[in-house]
Amino acid sequence: MDTDLISNLPDDVLGKILSLVPTKLAAATSVLSKRWRNLLPLVDSLDFDETMLFYPDNKDGEDEASSYESGQRRRHSFSHFVDKTLALLSNAPLTEKFSLKCYHEDDGARINRWIRTALERGCLELNLEAANYLPIDSQYFTSNTLVKLTISDGFYPGGHLLPFGGVFFPALKTLTLVSVCFTSVEMINFFIHGCPALEELFLCVWMQYMSSPNVKRVTITSDFDDDIQRPSMVLKTPSLVYLDYSSYVAGNYYVVLDSLVEARLDLRLYEPIIYDEDGLWNAEVFGNITNLIEAIRTIKILHLSPSSLEVFYYCCDLPVLEDLVNLSIESDKEKGWEVMPRLLNKSPNLQTLVVKGLVHRVTYCCGDACACIRMKDREIVSCLSRCRVKVLKILGYGGSFRELKQMRHFLGKLKCLETVKVGVKEGSKKSNYLVANVMALPRVSSKCKIQFI
Repeated sequence: MDTDLISNLPDDVLGKILSLVPTKLAAATSVLSKRWRNLLPLVDSLDFDETMLFYPDNKDGEDEASSYESGQRRRHSFSHFVDKTLALLSNAPLTEKFSLKCYHEDDGARINRWIRTALERGCLELNLEAANYLPIDSQYFTSNTLVKLTISDGFYPGGHLLPFGGVFFPALKTLTLVSVCFTSVEMINFFIHGCPALEELFLCVWMQYMSSPNVKRVTITSDFDDDIQRPSMVLKTPSLVYLDYSSYVAGNYYVVLDSLVEARLDLRLYEPIIYDEDGLWNAEVFGNITNLIEAIRTIKILHLSPSSLEVFYYCCDLPVLEDLVNLSIESDKEKGWEVMPRLLNKSPNLQTLVVKGLVHRVTYCCGDACACIRMKDREIVSCLSRCRVKVLKILGYGGSFRELKQMRHFLGKLKCLETVKVGVKEGSKKSNYLVANVMALPRVSSKCKIQFI
């Protein structure tokens, strides 16, 4: 007979194990044996997912009426299960994590009661997700214990206006808001101001104003339709050390980023750049990021998407980035490297250059940053030969002729190189031929060593 090693584990260990699986499955273990019958109260993480547990695919041939009726039964079964579980655990210890994913909107009062129960039990982490619009009663936006809060999709603050002071999470460290329907920009900021200990903020909502004196890490994905007036962006976060910002370029920026160390920018133009047959452009470009770049001029680490390279070239007067030591760019075959000479020349203390993908749009404005066009056919702006980069990291290398040509160009121009790290493109084989081609390239720096990673 096989030995049941798991059942012999201590109760508290089994409780931790059951906390790692959806609550429906944890509850089902009670029928295994007497040993498992009373372990559910030891679970410190509750995960109620209506779709995963109660919405199997419709049977073939099931008509619309039958499908609706079976859906109603499943919804009732889900609600009954949550009610029964919470009642069973009413005298159990603290619930550390409570996750709720529900996809019907006809029982808001009961859902709000579940949220209240979780908060009253001293919940530390609360995750709420809904497919349809479900208002959360504003009286539940207070908790002295909550440390991490995620609200996504259909859940939104109930009422037309969340009053200033209506949110109070004094212990909250991490806040995530994804596609949450706020009726005004002020409501978002009232929410943030109600979290005085907030350190990490993730926002995937349209917004043009955000202020927090204490937050240290912010990720913003702020997309909006073309028919919305293209606004200015206000960001007042004096304690921020990390910014990940993805959005269409704004008309202007008013920002306070006094403590910023690292920025990851994905800025996009409203209209694509149209090049003529000579690779030149002559269209007007909307947006101005000069104030934003001025505010981050003291950063040490900067990551730029392919679209951001365009925006940096067309939409700002680039200041000297005196403290920048690590620059990371991502290439795209539809986006050019026109900004690279300017960017490298304005970064006098750059030590590490990371390039993900060497293939980019061929233009006449890349200076000596690339080897796409013969030197005699273009006006040369020197940047690589004066660059002090010691570490060059190439990611997504595929070994094509263009990529090898660009590698030769880098190795022949960067005089201070000490280390080159090459990561092979996913799906490509790190063949002896590919490696040998790179290793055989001439190097202007006698200290340069090449590594494949």
